[in-house]
Amino acid sequence: MEKVGGGSNPGKGQGQLPRESNCCSPASVAVRSCGWSTGGGCNPRPKITIFGTGGTIAGSAKGGASQTTGYQSGVLSVKELIEAVPELSSFANLQSKQLANVGSPDITATDLVRMAQVIDQELQGDTHGVVVTHGTDTMEESAFFLELTVNSKKPVVLVGAMRPATAHGADGPMNLLCAVNLAGSAEARRRGVMIVLNDRICSSRFTTKTNANSLDSFKAEEQGYLGMFLDSMPVFYYPPCRPLNRWHFDVKGRDADEGLPQVDILYGHLDMNPALFRTAADTSKGVVLAAMGGGCWGTKAGETVAEVVRERDYPVVVSRRMASGFVGGEANYGLGDSCIGGGLLDANRCRILLQLALATGLDRQEIRRVFEGNGRHGRNAA
Repeated sequence: MEKVGGGSNPGKGQGQLPRESNCCSPASVAVRSCGWSTGGGCNPRPKITIFGTGGTIAGSAKGGASQTTGYQSGVLSVKELIEAVPELSSFANLQSKQLANVGSPDITATDLVRMAQVIDQELQGDTHGVVVTHGTDTMEESAFFLELTVNSKKPVVLVGAMRPATAHGADGPMNLLCAVNLAGSAEARRRGVMIVLNDRICSSRFTTKTNANSLDSFKAEEQGYLGMFLDSMPVFYYPPCRPLNRWHFDVKGRDADEGLPQVDILYGHLDMNPALFRTAADTSKGVVLAAMGGGCWGTKAGETVAEVVRERDYPVVVSRRMASGFVGGEANYGLGDSCIGGGLLDANRCRILLQLALATGLDRQEIRRVFEGNGRHGRNAA
């Protein structure tokens, strides 16, 4: 594990933790991208690998073209998705591989580790960029996992759809074309893992699915978008830049069949049952609290949390159930100082980061140091 956004070694964590600049050198922001420079000009057809995992973009409905709910995800193969967009061959030299073909709620930790391993290996060769077709229900979790585990300056793009391939106005084909053009753009380097839907270029760290049905579902809330598409070509708003407190966890040598340590999320609500937390703590290696407000929990339920943390030195991260905001780990109502603050990360991303920290072998205090930079810069974080 290494931190690539500044900071110091958290302790016994595996690996060196060098510093490097978050922002790359300013790059020209072109309306149209023509691929990768090869020294003798512009390469109009970069080499792109598309990995298929299923989802709505590969979905099919038996009720006809007007059916946009109740369809089956993961029916079409990645090759069929490519064949449905003949223009793709004009923009890139494509190769594809089917990693899975399921609805994204069925993506497992084992799938994520294997996905990171094959993508990392693919990007070590002459491939210019990678696209992953993925269901939208858990896309933000998979994207954030890849952001933390794939170590490459080359573009990695996750793309999906809100309507199945059989529907009128299916959004998958255009989304896929945009994603391939983004992965083949030289301007997309050093921007981390990105998400593409509805003509937007989104950060894997801050983008969330906000609507169960609308095409305009993926939003970046306060942090904003990286760019947009015009005629399927990427337009960036800023030079390449990576977020603060960015960690990299090396999973290349990990046995994918081992998955990741179990971490559960508890959703905060009034009149919490204190027994729920103890049950979760007894069956998992860590817990994330999707708390009320800025990290608030019921007093009685919070006493149980503090007791388990004190007795077992058990890692608990407190996040939020709201769409955005900051959650610290100090003086939280009902919890006191017992939990690790999730900062600007939502509960789903806190879970992914906690799983990777536990898989690396960090203890609770080391995990606290991994988390405490998420939004704490300028506040004299320890």
